[in-house]
Amino acid sequence: MVIHIRRGVLGILHNTRALRYTLNLTTTSFKPNFPPNSNSNTVNGNLDEALLEMSIGGFTVKFHFYDSVLTECVNNKALNHGKRVHTHMIKTCYRPSVYLGTRLLIFYTKCDCLGDARLLFERMPERNVVSWTAMISAYSRRGHSSEALSLFVKMLGADFQPNEFTFATVLTCCNGNFGFDHGKQIHSLLVKTHFKSHIFVSSSLLDMYAKAGKIHDARQVFDGMKDRDIVSCTAIIAGYAQLGLDEEALKLFRQLQKEGMRPNYVTFTTVLMALSGLAALEYGEQVHGQVIRTELGFYLVMHNSLIDMYSKCGSLEYARRVFDRMPEKSVISWNAMLVGYGKHGLGKEVVKLFEKMRQGEIMPDSVTYLAVLSGCSHGGMVSEGLDYFDSMVKSREIEPDIEHYGCVVDLLGRGGSPEKAFDFIQQMPFKPTSALWGSLLGACRVHSNVEIGEIAARKLFEIEPQNAGNYVILSNIYAASGRWEDMITVRKSMKENTVKKEPGKSFIKINRTLHTFYAWDKCHPNKDEIYEMLGKLYVKIKEVGYVPDLSCVLHDVDDEQKERLLMGHSEKLAITFGLIRTPHGMPIQIVKNLRICADCHNTMKYITKVYGREISLRDSNRFHRVVDGVCSCGDYW
Repeated sequence: MVIHIRRGVLGILHNTRALRYTLNLTTTSFKPNFPPNSNSNTVNGNLDEALLEMSIGGFTVKFHFYDSVLTECVNNKALNHGKRVHTHMIKTCYRPSVYLGTRLLIFYTKCDCLGDARLLFERMPERNVVSWTAMISAYSRRGHSSEALSLFVKMLGADFQPNEFTFATVLTCCNGNFGFDHGKQIHSLLVKTHFKSHIFVSSSLLDMYAKAGKIHDARQVFDGMKDRDIVSCTAIIAGYAQLGLDEEALKLFRQLQKEGMRPNYVTFTTVLMALSGLAALEYGEQVHGQVIRTELGFYLVMHNSLIDMYSKCGSLEYARRVFDRMPEKSVISWNAMLVGYGKHGLGKEVVKLFEKMRQGEIMPDSVTYLAVLSGCSHGGMVSEGLDYFDSMVKSREIEPDIEHYGCVVDLLGRGGSPEKAFDFIQQMPFKPTSALWGSLLGACRVHSNVEIGEIAARKLFEIEPQNAGNYVILSNIYAASGRWEDMITVRKSMKENTVKKEPGKSFIKINRTLHTFYAWDKCHPNKDEIYEMLGKLYVKIKEVGYVPDLSCVLHDVDDEQKERLLMGHSEKLAITFGLIRTPHGMPIQIVKNLRICADCHNTMKYITKVYGREISLRDSNRFHRVVDGVCSCGDYW
């Protein structure tokens, strides 16, 4: 995470400052003069001269000379030069002070020589809090969390009092179940000290809670901070966004802006992520305007986030405009645009853009092929997707992983071949995951393959017994095949295992207010007006050819009751409310938490014909943009 990395850098910077001002430097006749803005060749040349001077000086070389040369070795990661300095100390029996010993320690960690750094650390005759913190920080920066935590415990056992930089650094290692338990203990220790109020410590503490999903604890830490900087503000906003609490993230962002927060590019990137989850195009455009006004648009990561936001908000035109205007593009930029086209079902655009990418200087990576395979799957381009997978396997430039194999399973399943998808799973070099079996089960529902659907469902019940979606899909497969007794058995199994089904719901934002609808919702304050309009709507679309798809009703009831059940689907209620509350001609944007059913999809097409409205709906799988009776998905989803 960018915030985590940045905070680590801040800690290192402050540790270095502490080192520089810990001791009063003495002067000697040996004082190498290094030009402040020299290129690497010049620096190496000056280092060579300094080391020659060091060799000539022999036993007379003193503290200030070693400090100056080591500083340049650290700044330029000059491993060989630094080792020669260390060797000279040993040969001349020079016993470095704790300051110089720590300087050597930092030098080795900067050059990624953790083993040498730890050996030096263990052999230091004297250590101080900076030495301990430097070693802990080195482990932390390179992802060796357990070593860092172990060393911190050892530091406490040696009766060294950690400072604010030590606490801030070690808290970044407290991730996962094991690490989080340590983090809570460190929090208890902080309560007994005055360091809890320090901005770096508080920021690391709230970041730890946010990453662990304990957003309420993170918010408590944030609210209790006397001083806040942009790092801590961004960390708490990111915590909300990463847990899918996008509305809360956006609300907090607005509040902090009113309090005078000046967002940086990381903050804006985090907010754009939240807006992507909300599909809030209007707010996204406003944030884009702020980015332009604050002149932060030159950051590559900002462009990538804008592409992702516009794509997820259903505006591929703006996403492509940002993409085309980028002064430089990374592989992440191409991947974001490819994923955007794929989610909208534009498989041909995915292939076209991918071929353009291969003609340029940017090399596709593993994520690129995932985007292409997924795009081919959503676009119904089975043969093209299989060709890309075969070329990927044969070229051996990128080794396919389980997710690539999962895309092929989805490709074959969506394409009407659940049998081939099942055979492909059987021959994979990987153990099938729940995602693969889930993809196959979904394909069996679409193509009414009961036999393979039962196999996939049994596997899923073993892997994730509390996932209600698997039970629901199998019961729907039975219902579609008229096997009502089997459907009832599955539903009973859900009750016995206390598995709860997530209710379908749809969202529409009007005048900055988010409206949520459930099937046959009776709680909305405008329910009477909505159902009256819904009745008129049905009459009009039936006049131009709409026929209810009764196969979407998975209950053993008569046709009249089935049609009535279809009318009350949450997305139909949201669309109807949108027709009532938005100006004529204005596009209607809906978000649904589950997959849209075939009848609602067909209904949308007729509504766009009758009312002349564009409807954009984002469900759990993809986007559907319907204009004048035609959906961008090509009726393939």
